[in-house]
Amino acid sequence: MSFQYENPETHSGHRQDPAAAFVFAFHSVNEELGPDQRWSTWLEVERGCRGPEPRPSWVVTEQAAIDTELGVLKTGKEADVFLLERAVEAIGDNPAKSSLLAAKRYRTEEHRNFHRSASYAEGRRTRNSRDNRAVAKKTAHGRGVAAGQWAHAEWQALNRLWQAGVPVPYPVQVDGTELLMEFIDDGEGGAAPRLAQVRPSRELLGAYFEQLREGMRELARAGLAHGDLSPYNVLAQAERIVMIDLPQVVDIVGNPKGMDFLMRDCHNMATWFTNRGLEVDEQELFADVLTMVF
Repeated sequence: MSFQYENPETHSGHRQDPAAAFVFAFHSVNEELGPDQRWSTWLEVERGCRGPEPRPSWVVTEQAAIDTELGVLKTGKEADVFLLERAVEAIGDNPAKSSLLAAKRYRTEEHRNFHRSASYAEGRRTRNSRDNRAVAKKTAHGRGVAAGQWAHAEWQALNRLWQAGVPVPYPVQVDGTELLMEFIDDGEGGAAPRLAQVRPSRELLGAYFEQLREGMRELARAGLAHGDLSPYNVLAQAERIVMIDLPQVVDIVGNPKGMDFLMRDCHNMATWFTNRGLEVDEQELFADVLTMVF
């Protein structure tokens, strides 16, 4: 339902009757949603569950916005990623606005499929002792708690890294086991390919590596390693790269296996670049990144 304030001045410039000083014109709005739609959940989540400021101009925050599911981007053992459009129609002088988002939804029932999750999450605990017991016993409630923990872990990582200048998607919001983030496109309406899928020129390959190294250095400056970095967890968007899949970020010093995870990240990426024709020494990369930690 919308309304419009009508000026109490008449066309002749005389004042109207005081009783008619405020006149509201109401217009009905179709509030029926389709089967793949919902009202935006932006204002339903706590302030701390909304993306960091300053927010990009494309983020739709209007309460009247509608989320429309457009299809599946990726399925995985731990979570599925869907393409979502969040849009609001023109209202009065406010123009229509829309953006595409990636909706990552962690599975609540069989979350134990997350391989090596215990190693990644070492030291992570929820403050609720009942939840801790449920997670340890792998009850239905515990699996739900675990899924939410992984979604929130990725949310926190994205917030921290985006603000630090690491090339990651902008985190829009988190709601339980659902994480909404920037959709990284290919410039033609589709999803940006994974690094493993592209065959860049030697010049672009070098540019990609410098971006990757700087991203890994910024991660390390924050005391973190990606923990599962590979050409399949890096997107190639034209001339820039974007790191994705960050629920398992590892504290390099605090996690007993932190150095091992960092070394594996270096090995995976050095191997890929070397196979593409750019010689990269994994030990040199490891030493370079490590200088940001100590």
